[in-house]
Amino acid sequence: MCGIVGIVDAGGVSFQLYYALYALQHRGQESAGISTFEGTTLYTHKAQGLVAEVFNRHTLQELRGNAGIGHVRYPTTGSKIPENVQPFNFKYRGLTLSIAHNGNLVNTTELRDDYERRGQIFCTTTDTEIIGSIIADALRASKSMEDAVLLCMRRLRGSYATVALLNDTIYAFRDPLGIKPLCIGKLDQGYIVASESVAIDALDGTFIRDVCPGELVRIDESGLSSTQIATANRKAHCIFEYIYFARADSVMDGKLVYDVRRQIGQKLYEARPTDADLVSPVPDSGTAYAAGYAERSGIPFLEGLMKNRYMGRTFIMPTQKQRDRAVRIKLNTVRGNLKDKRVILVDDSVVRGTTSRWIVNMIREAGAEEVHLRVGSPPIIAPCYLGVDMPTRAELIASGREVDAVRESVGAASLVYIPLEELVEATGFGEQDLCTGCLTGCYPVEIDGEKNSRCVVSYRGGTLQSDLSTFGSGKEEA
Repeated sequence: MCGIVGIVDAGGVSFQLYYALYALQHRGQESAGISTFEGTTLYTHKAQGLVAEVFNRHTLQELRGNAGIGHVRYPTTGSKIPENVQPFNFKYRGLTLSIAHNGNLVNTTELRDDYERRGQIFCTTTDTEIIGSIIADALRASKSMEDAVLLCMRRLRGSYATVALLNDTIYAFRDPLGIKPLCIGKLDQGYIVASESVAIDALDGTFIRDVCPGELVRIDESGLSSTQIATANRKAHCIFEYIYFARADSVMDGKLVYDVRRQIGQKLYEARPTDADLVSPVPDSGTAYAAGYAERSGIPFLEGLMKNRYMGRTFIMPTQKQRDRAVRIKLNTVRGNLKDKRVILVDDSVVRGTTSRWIVNMIREAGAEEVHLRVGSPPIIAPCYLGVDMPTRAELIASGREVDAVRESVGAASLVYIPLEELVEATGFGEQDLCTGCLTGCYPVEIDGEKNSRCVVSYRGGTLQSDLSTFGSGKEEA
């Protein structure tokens, strides 16, 4: 669930890219990078660390040019090593290409094997380098980015929102199912594409629209244009973006995320009304849910937990030991609000269960009489192969367990999850236009050993079905 941004602006882009990445920091905390282009030179600065740690005034001043891309990384594939920090750069025949990617491919091994048989050498362990290799290979033959992206979409299976800097031109494209978010904004002297609209807001830009699934957007000094490369008979927007990952103030595929979460909170109360003295969120991702719950129930909204604002997101930390340690310093109880009270504790999700167990125990130790846990997602029962770090069923507390067993494990007096149909209704989409694989075990793309729902993607010059083994093989028909 990395964050990506691309900007073309007549006044220079390095500082704008920096501020945009700052707004997208919640999408990745492992590393950050920026590439810009001026004249005939590609400038890149990237390193492991937070945006504010990687860049300073000097490094930003060295990133010259009026076109550039940026990336913050949340690792799901590829090791946590410097070689995997994006953007990745390619040079050949007078062209320079820099590329950054948000998403996860499920046919990486197949594609890598294919290119290695042809003699391709890879320098990283990420699927982003595969995308760059496909584009670079196609550009050697045609020098047409439209043809290169068409080849990419035919060969890639999985989720991807991608920005690329080809000399002084930005290209951005989104997978045909729209699994990963990507949007467009207008700046005073140019345009921006970014994972979330909050990056546009950070630059006082004007949100224009979302990039359509399967669309290729081109931005240069003359303006913005687009081409529809692929069209699917359904969409599959990631449900976990609305549950947890996106910032609540983002507008994503036409929906204000805060409104979606507030409606989920309202439906949580309706699922099982419970008497209590206060509704408390698990900050910050549970705040909008708790506001909706309090609004519908009439129970006062009162914070029982305070967050250390200098802590990052514990969910995306790479090891369980790090997540456990982080929870202890990330949250502290407001004892005066909790003592002798019946507490409705509202959180966005329960994934591994360890964080919920810690928090419920903290609130009970602060003197709460009862702790009733309410969760803004259904039980997460299956891994995500498309960009969220939930790789195995063994890690998921709800996989193969009844709700009461989960409740007992986390120590709550009661536990209520939002029903899937209520969650879907709150998003405003139909279930056929959402990826709910982590909640249902049924995925919108073919994944070995898993169930998948049928969809058809039409490309310029052919049609491929995602439930056939030849999908993504590069063949004209399947």
